[in-house]
Amino acid sequence: MRTRAHTRGKLLWTTIGAAAALALAAMWVAPLLWAMSTALRPEHETVSSVFHWLPQDWTLAAFAKVLAAGNVARWLFNSALVALLVTLVTMALSLTSAYAFSQLRFRGRGLVFAMTMLAFLVPFEALLVPLFRMMNQLGLIDSYAGIVLPQVVAPVVIYVFKQFFDAVPADFREAAVMDGAGPLRILWSVYLPLSGNIVWAMAIVTFIGAWNNFLWPFIIVTSNDMMTIPLGLTQTYDAFGVRYAQLMAAALLGALPVALAYVLFQRRVTRGFLAATGLKG
Repeated sequence: MRTRAHTRGKLLWTTIGAAAALALAAMWVAPLLWAMSTALRPEHETVSSVFHWLPQDWTLAAFAKVLAAGNVARWLFNSALVALLVTLVTMALSLTSAYAFSQLRFRGRGLVFAMTMLAFLVPFEALLVPLFRMMNQLGLIDSYAGIVLPQVVAPVVIYVFKQFFDAVPADFREAAVMDGAGPLRILWSVYLPLSGNIVWAMAIVTFIGAWNNFLWPFIIVTSNDMMTIPLGLTQTYDAFGVRYAQLMAAALLGALPVALAYVLFQRRVTRGFLAATGLKG
């Protein structure tokens, strides 16, 4: 009798959890489907007083006009280049920093790590003015270096890598040291292969964050040719006026590469987060 009640309770909570997951999924996917539906309509349907969930006249004209009228191809290239550079530099800095904080012993290690973690408490908006003045003094306004450099310091990524390196048995490092390997060789040959899933997960998260970053490119970029896609979308709004189909088409084109990247690497991202949280190695 007690076992049957326990089974019913478990089934009830499973049903509630599934219903909540479906509700959240519906809340997330509804705006996306609406954007796709709007982008596939002719402009006159987007302002029609008669509401239809699906386009009455399916067309790709909005996508064609966006690609022909704006500078979308250049903005997509800029976003891809910036996001790739930010990801590569962030991973290199974060891995080496985390290894040093985790495995190396040097004076002031705890203080430096505490100062790095204090960056959690400082919002990026508070650093806009000093960062802009620094980039201006270095002559990096409206350049790829000026867009990339302020985005490569990621305390969260350093913390995640350090936590994982702390859990790696010390025997691995000691065996490599006895073979004459230096710190970089140990990091590359021992720790990096063990943390592959976490590196992939952090790389994808960093790439998506850099791709979607609007605020810093808005501050540092002054020319149309250096704009990234989130910033460029504001220019299409000014150029097209209230043309909802073209606005939605531009937004979907901007989000498409990131969505494809996530789909391609979804399994690695999931494994990385499971490993980082300790739920599964």
